[in-house]
Amino acid sequence: MLISTVHQKIVLNLGRPERVLGVIPTAKKFQYKGVDLVAVPHKLDETRVLRNLGFQVPSPIRHHYNWSGTYKPFGAQADTAEFLTLHPRAFCLNDMGTGKTLATLWAFDYLRSIGKARKMLVVSPLSTLERTWGDEIFRHFPHLNFAVLYGAKARRQKLLGEDVDLYLVNHDGLKVIEKDLLARTDIDVVVVDEIASFRNASTGRWKALNAVLAGRTYVWGLTGTPTPNSPVDAWAQVRLISPERVTRYQGKFRDSVMKQISQFRWVARDNATQIVQDAMQPAIRFSREDCIDLPPCTFVDRYAELTDDQQAAYKEMASKLATEINEGQILAVNEAVKLSKLVQIACGVVYALDGAEQVIPATERVAVVKEVIEQAGGKTIVFVPFKGVLAWVAAELEASGLSVATISGDTSKSARDEIFGSFQKEATPRVLVAQPAAMSHGLTLTAANTVIWYAPITSNETYEQANARVTRPGQKRNQLVVNVYGTDVERKIYARLKDKQSSQGLLLDAVRAC
Repeated sequence: MLISTVHQKIVLNLGRPERVLGVIPTAKKFQYKGVDLVAVPHKLDETRVLRNLGFQVPSPIRHHYNWSGTYKPFGAQADTAEFLTLHPRAFCLNDMGTGKTLATLWAFDYLRSIGKARKMLVVSPLSTLERTWGDEIFRHFPHLNFAVLYGAKARRQKLLGEDVDLYLVNHDGLKVIEKDLLARTDIDVVVVDEIASFRNASTGRWKALNAVLAGRTYVWGLTGTPTPNSPVDAWAQVRLISPERVTRYQGKFRDSVMKQISQFRWVARDNATQIVQDAMQPAIRFSREDCIDLPPCTFVDRYAELTDDQQAAYKEMASKLATEINEGQILAVNEAVKLSKLVQIACGVVYALDGAEQVIPATERVAVVKEVIEQAGGKTIVFVPFKGVLAWVAAELEASGLSVATISGDTSKSARDEIFGSFQKEATPRVLVAQPAAMSHGLTLTAANTVIWYAPITSNETYEQANARVTRPGQKRNQLVVNVYGTDVERKIYARLKDKQSSQGLLLDAVRAC
């Protein structure tokens, strides 16, 4: 087999040419130096037919697409983009941190470039709407424009009315403009990011999504953890992507993958994993450890909205700090301490003049942390900078069913040793919630390869050393550091931490932004 990039043809030397000529009308027979050959246009439809005939033909994207952006794809990204272009309805089950967002965008951009797609709708968690999808589009696809459909219903409708290439909407926002989306027949590609969030078919948002997906040419479901709770989680997701692959009734699917051993307890059958794998097809899957050409450690940002109470407290503190700046009370020596007051509020805690702590529940931020833990699929370390909110965060995670241990400056050595030993060697705890300064040196915690920063700190050394707890001898998997933020100043702190820069001057920027 030879692929001509100049003529965009596949040249085959076949013993029985009629095998191809009879099923591909665009195939042509010709002679070269006395040898009978067959030329087939290297296009998507022809490639699918050749694959069905047993020929290992790569997707045209491999040879006839100029990968848009500042760098070429990693191996897993190229394979994923190729797979998606050839499978109109499919699952991408790649781990978080393997670059599936960019791979998906490359697949759409290629389909659009050959006239197979017009516009794309991305349905994603709010935390990744702008800082993941929006940023990737902005950085790598300057010829594409997009609209983030977020806010009041009228604003979403107005943005949906704009003539752009991609529309980004959060999971819960989909239902708000369901009728408007149903009328948009020009949207022929829909990507459901973290489709495992739609594992309950009785919810309004599942029903809205199911309606929106009907009749779309390309529908891709993305998640690294398709069955976070039980094998039954797969059923609702398959009903969205390829409903013909499962029974119409969840109860019947449940009985095939689970068995009841008491009135309230069900356990997975021995063949449950295979049944789920067979149902969630076609699918592609890369784990982080599969991606040998990825950087050993990847950093991503996740956005978490401040609650109304947090926003009010944040503005009040910013106003107070502005006054102190004008009066000359804030100097280089105390700027970091003053800056931390804004970060404390974003965390969900404020300190009174007498040192008393007051928790302002940061419900959205904790929800994002839970979301990332679920997507990580394995053991995770959550660094919480302030002791005042540490116990609250741990309690919120435990309330969601996670096994959690906490480490602070008050944790005794014997208790720490026991917690670290269990974390490394036992199934529980799954999550370690800790103050970064309390465990930033010397420890080996390679049972985890995902670190979540609940909020930023200003010490480059502590940030680097804390992340290094999972980057130790014995770590065989790629690591992921997730920076959670809710304000622009937090995002800037993270950026400076990654570049090992000082946070000096950020307080003035923060006050001006308010």
